[in-house]
This record gives sequence, structure tokens and C-alpha cells, in this order.
Amino acid sequence: MTERAMWQNEVALADRVGSLLATVRSAEAELGALLVEIEQRGVLELFGYRSVPRLLEHLADVPKSSAERMVKRARAVNSGRNLDGTPIPAVATATGVTARSGRLSNPMIDVIVGVLQDIPPEHREGAERHLLSFAEEAGHRQVAALGARILAHLDPDGPEPDDTEPATPTREISLQRKRSGIWEISGKLDDETGARASALLDSLAQRRSTGEGPDLRSPQERYGDAFSDAIDLALNSPDLPVQAGERAHVMVAVSLADLRSGIGTALLGDTGTISAAEARLHACDCTVIPAVLGAHSEPLDVGRLRRLVPRGIRHALYLRDRGCAFPGCPRPPRHCQGHHVRHWADDGPTELGNLVLMCAHHHRLLHRSGWEVRIAADGLPEFLPPVFLDRRRKPRRNNLHQPLPFAA
Repeated sequence: MTERAMWQNEVALADRVGSLLATVRSAEAELGALLVEIEQRGVLELFGYRSVPRLLEHLADVPKSSAERMVKRARAVNSGRNLDGTPIPAVATATGVTARSGRLSNPMIDVIVGVLQDIPPEHREGAERHLLSFAEEAGHRQVAALGARILAHLDPDGPEPDDTEPATPTREISLQRKRSGIWEISGKLDDETGARASALLDSLAQRRSTGEGPDLRSPQERYGDAFSDAIDLALNSPDLPVQAGERAHVMVAVSLADLRSGIGTALLGDTGTISAAEARLHACDCTVIPAVLGAHSEPLDVGRLRRLVPRGIRHALYLRDRGCAFPGCPRPPRHCQGHHVRHWADDGPTELGNLVLMCAHHHRLLHRSGWEVRIAADGLPEFLPPVFLDRRRKPRRNNLHQPLPFAA
């Protein structure tokens, strides 16, 4: 099978999946409206069940919790009436209409309903219109971010601050490397530290759904990746203490030929190894010290270090991209790395027009997938999706990060 035929097959598969999803979502929205109608007429009189969720539980052979969640969603997007005839207005009527077209996922509906429930009734119609318009090209996490901005605009003071004094910390951590190259971590944390660690990892371990497909990682894998991101975040801190006169670092040794090709292995630290492809990824934004080794690996010459993304350019990246530039990613600048559009190992220049800010996950995705990035004519980064996601490969941008308030 030629590469062209393979791509066409993938596009056809993706189109079929999209068509089936629209059919399923439309049918589920129609089912929700029917359930509300049954509730209005009286489920006890019609079927002898005490509640519609109980009826659905038996009709659909689903857990009670799933039935209750489906009925709750249906009530929120479909107007009803009590048995005495008094109306029960829906929280999100327009969302219910759009859902019946098959264009909204259940998480998207739940996000919109959740936001509107916290908005005063007099502002709901306009807010719902903005949310649905945004939902046409964004995922439910992006819509949730927009909802948070709407709520912040309506209630700029936010909740009352918590002045509770933290508990006295008691902490123990053990980190040990096994012969297999796997590190094991164990320890104990006091309640306050554990809560902060949990909050940090929870925020970094959220499922990713930003156009590259569903996140199939297990909870343990997501927390492992989150822990790695937290370490990167700490290592990038300018306040990190120095070791032997230098900032904390890990040495990676790799030949220039392997670094350019991405084939082969690199030495990590004293005993570990990583692939040359991994070293190529990390080389996008690090400090490089060129060294010449002899036939027996003895150092013959060590050059001066060269920082690939200098502080001034990094600040400019922060101001331009405002966070990870990948479409739909909410990660702030402190969680991001500088990526060379044209790799520096391929003589790509270290300048603003050849750099883009990306979080670790999307940095890896860009190196390993059909996504491409380029700097558009207006000087901002835009991403071209793989053909199986969009056969036209229409450029996408991240519209989550707000521009500077004083930008032109």
C-alpha cells in the first residue's frame, strides 16, 4: 500500500468515526428529551417505576449512576413541567437544540451546563451563545476555560480567601535506582504537603484532549508524567540552589552524528541511557557544552557552553505565546520549553522567528507525529494537523492564552 493510499484510508476511517459519533450523540440527545417527556407525564403511572433513572437503568441495562447522570443532563437541556402543569425551565435550552444535531459530546454539554448554573439567569442566554460558538472549533476543556473567564468577569472578587494556618510539616522521601534503570520512590508526607502535592499532580495529570485523539493513559501513567513535568518545572526555576557552583543539571552525552539522525543511544548521567531521538528532543532547549573526545573517550577539548534559548529570547517567547502554543493546551509558560521550528542540529537559527513555546507532552508529540508547526506571516505560531485529523490540514492556533492587555 502506497503512503498516499494509507493516508486516504486513515482519513476515511476518521470520517466514519466522526459520522458514527454524530449519530450516537444525536440519538442520545433525542433519548434525553424522551426521558424528560416520560417524567412530565408521570413515570409511575406509565411504567410503574418510582423514577425515570430507575426505568432507564432496567431498559438500557446500565448502572444506576449512569442512568441518573443521563437523566440529570437531559433535565438541564430540555424544558419540562411539573405534574401540576407548572413549567420547569431548562438551564441550557440552546445547548439541547445543538446537542440533537450530534455536534456536542457529553463532556461538552456538562461543561456548558455547569458554567450556566453558576451564572445569574439574566446573563445565561448571552453566555450560552458565546460558549456554543466557541464549542464549534474547541474541545470541552477550552470551553471550560472560557466559562471560567465569563464567571470571573461576572464575579471579579472571587471566593473568600482561606486564612487557615498550615500544619507543621513532617516529610520523608526515598528515591532509589534499580539495575533495570527504573527508579522507585516511596515516602510519607504530612497532610498539608500531601494536599499541595496532590493538587499539583492533579493539575498536571488531567486527561489531554486537544485534537490528537483520546488520552488512553492509565491514572498511574498520567501521574507519572505529571511528576516528570513537576521536576522539569522545578529545574527551570531561577531560585534553584546551585551544586558545586553550577545549577542542578543532568549530563547527556551523544555523538553529533547520532544527534542529527536521531538514531542510536546517548549516555544519561553516570549509568543510564536514552535514545538519540530523546536526546534530540531535549536538545531543543538546554545548555550545550561541545567536547572533543579521543579514541579512548578521553576529553581532548571542551568548548564554552552555549545556551540555545537565551534569557532575552525566552522572555520574548513568554510574551508572544503566553504558554504552550499547541491548539487547546492550557499550560502556562513556566511549564514550557523552547522548540526550534527548524531544529538547531539542522542549523536552525536560535531566534524568535524559529522558536515556539511548548509543554513537554506536545513537544514530544510534535517530534513523533504528523503535526507540524510554522511561524505565520503575522509572526505567530500555527500548527498543521495530520491528514487523518483534517484532510485540508487547516492551520490551527491556541486561543486559550489571552494576549497582553496592552497589546495592539
